[in-house]
Amino acid sequence: MARVTIDRVEKTYKGNVRAVKGIDLTIPDGQFVVLVGPSGCGKSTTLRMIAGLEDISGGTISIGDRVVNNVPPKDRDIAMVFQNYALYPHMTVYQNMAFGLRLRKAPKSEIEKRVRDASSILGLDEYLQRKPKALSGGQRQRVALGRAIVREPACFLFDEPLSNLDAKLRVTMRSELKALHQRLKTTTVYVTHDQEEAMTLGDLVVVMADGEIQQAGSPDQVFRAPVNRFVAGFVGMPPMNFLEGRLQGSGDAIVWKESASNGAEIAVPPPLARHAAGSSGQPAVLGVRPGAITLDPDAPDNRSFEATVEVVEPLGEMTDIRLTTASGAALTARVSSVDGSNPGIGDRVRVTLDADRIHLFEPGPFGRSLDAPATPASTPGGTEAA
Repeated sequence: MARVTIDRVEKTYKGNVRAVKGIDLTIPDGQFVVLVGPSGCGKSTTLRMIAGLEDISGGTISIGDRVVNNVPPKDRDIAMVFQNYALYPHMTVYQNMAFGLRLRKAPKSEIEKRVRDASSILGLDEYLQRKPKALSGGQRQRVALGRAIVREPACFLFDEPLSNLDAKLRVTMRSELKALHQRLKTTTVYVTHDQEEAMTLGDLVVVMADGEIQQAGSPDQVFRAPVNRFVAGFVGMPPMNFLEGRLQGSGDAIVWKESASNGAEIAVPPPLARHAAGSSGQPAVLGVRPGAITLDPDAPDNRSFEATVEVVEPLGEMTDIRLTTASGAALTARVSSVDGSNPGIGDRVRVTLDADRIHLFEPGPFGRSLDAPATPASTPGGTEAA
């Protein structure tokens, strides 16, 4: 096991295309860190630079106490699992798992022990003499994991390893990966575009966009205290709702008012009002998660606003209801389905927002959160897992 340190690392391709823009990240020994973001954000490029599969344009990467910028991938003491299982079809499961150790001329007794230990951990004992074509997708992924485990590396690198699995199997494999990490305690860097996967697996979630780290923190931190509008909208499903407006008032008596003339007005709760006081009179984007919206026909007019139901999506115990406000803004509410009293398409409803769960952001796709000052633990540059 080893700490991984990324110090001002950059990657620039031909044509001055900057895929990674000088990021800093320290991953303590034994942590499970997930790099998450949309396609083209730089997460896979960062992983490949750690692995040595991409040259670094600037900065340094260290694994343990050793700078590995010019160290070949085979000498970095890492093991990588790809989206494609990359198993040898003519070899048995045992031979696939043992292949890397044989290349390194490990003793036969050591190969036997490591393969048997990994097989036991992954539940592959009865499949050791089968070839990949006789295995399911989940079993093949376990073999790929086993091939990495037998290396006993300082660091595991996972590049979207569950993307080829069906939805049910992905959930099962997520649980198995988490249990595996808790057992092995090996430093792990995991790349995915699936924010649900990131939230369930990571000790530290690193949200990337446009080649930069937007926020790094625990799953709870990036969900409850996003540092900007991008993180707020990317993390969480359904995504956070955003409404354009302006702040008015002073002190604790600040009101957010929707831009449209017939738009909603929301009283900003005192703690948030104090943080946002310096932005009074300025445009601000109100963010609210679907679960913080209530549909209450009896809500008073001064604490709610009217909207029309456009789409109803039943999800078992919960229902997602897509709404359009009087000003034409779109909202999604997630409400309980237990009592079966949800509205139908075309119904007019009263919408109430949980004032203690609203967020305020500066305008723009990466607008800074007005909820609280940014902290060193969650700001791009100088990020370290706690």
